[in-house]
Amino acid sequence: MKPDLFLVAAAALSVGAAVFHAEGSSGAPRQDAAPQSTVAPTNDAPNPYETIEGWAKMPAGRTWGSTSAVDIDPDGRSIWVAERCGANNCWNAQEGKPSPLDVVLKFDASGTLVTSFGAGMFVFPHGIHVDRQGNVWVTDGQDNLPRAGRGRRGAAADAPPPPPPAKIIGHQVYKFSPDGKLLLALGKPGGNRPGEPADPASFYQPNDVITNEKGEIFVAEGHSNAATANARIVKLDPTGKFIKETGRRGSAPGEFMQPHGLAFDSKGRLFIADRSNNRIQILDQDLNLLDSGWEQYSRISGIWIDRNDMLYAADSESGSVSPDRKAWKRGIRIGSVRDGKEGKILFFIPDPSTATSGTLAAEGVAVDADGVVYGAQVEPRGKPGVMRYVRKR
Repeated sequence: MKPDLFLVAAAALSVGAAVFHAEGSSGAPRQDAAPQSTVAPTNDAPNPYETIEGWAKMPAGRTWGSTSAVDIDPDGRSIWVAERCGANNCWNAQEGKPSPLDVVLKFDASGTLVTSFGAGMFVFPHGIHVDRQGNVWVTDGQDNLPRAGRGRRGAAADAPPPPPPAKIIGHQVYKFSPDGKLLLALGKPGGNRPGEPADPASFYQPNDVITNEKGEIFVAEGHSNAATANARIVKLDPTGKFIKETGRRGSAPGEFMQPHGLAFDSKGRLFIADRSNNRIQILDQDLNLLDSGWEQYSRISGIWIDRNDMLYAADSESGSVSPDRKAWKRGIRIGSVRDGKEGKILFFIPDPSTATSGTLAAEGVAVDADGVVYGAQVEPRGKPGVMRYVRKR
């Protein structure tokens, strides 16, 4: 693609994103405040990391857009990212077509782009998972279906929606080979539309995906706090056949509000970033509830657990999208799963921004084999879409 086309596409998508949804920058409607934590803010842990900006190099003429999705290749050092086409959305609502830019990007440890694919397949790439065989799974958390007022500049709020696109996309989970071949598509295109009968094996706003050693698939669904929102964890077999689900919208143990990220610990327990409830919940692999709490990790958007059971929790919303949490600083909190539910926050990488609106700092987080931390940012504000944090010497 010619360099000037990258710039034109990014600009057009910025317009499309502005009219796509009346939502916060991460795509989450600002509704229904969650119960407040009784845990004191954990902002004072030391930061032993230095920040490295600009390490990942985009092709000439292409700039970083939003991303909430970062994971590590089985080689332990290469980085996979799902990026939103130079904007915060990959669907050009003004023109009724997807971006021509690749969404799934692989960088080596030096930041050189080595592989990319996925153009034209996504509206709102959100979560990413690289399995043990190196296959890349990506969730798409929105759709391109028409809505009143969408896609026509200056249209009245009560104007009828434009005609549907020729190809409906969105609310699916895709599995790609490392070279970009589509191996599996979970859920129906366009997803389970609100108010219509739902297929349990399809989704509406899938946030994240992860697989276990047997290849079974777990999907976290629900990117809204609205009273009618879905909020569940879905288990499927390796072929995508529905097995079971758990959860509904709410704040009691076993209920969720925006289950936003997934990670397994060394015991095979499934940790869920229950973002709008400001906590972690833990399930076994049969989706039975084991624990709920861990509020010292704050309002978690992204979660990562390394081979030593160190837990990395990314808070991208306290004091901004969640203005009632002004006492909590955004950033990445690090502790040990082995210290249990009351474990201490050992380290904290703070958000340098003091802005009070938008989704800031890292929303997605991943850690390579050398302990280098990567944070995927929805609102880079002129910074690269993925920040690199290296231990100080």
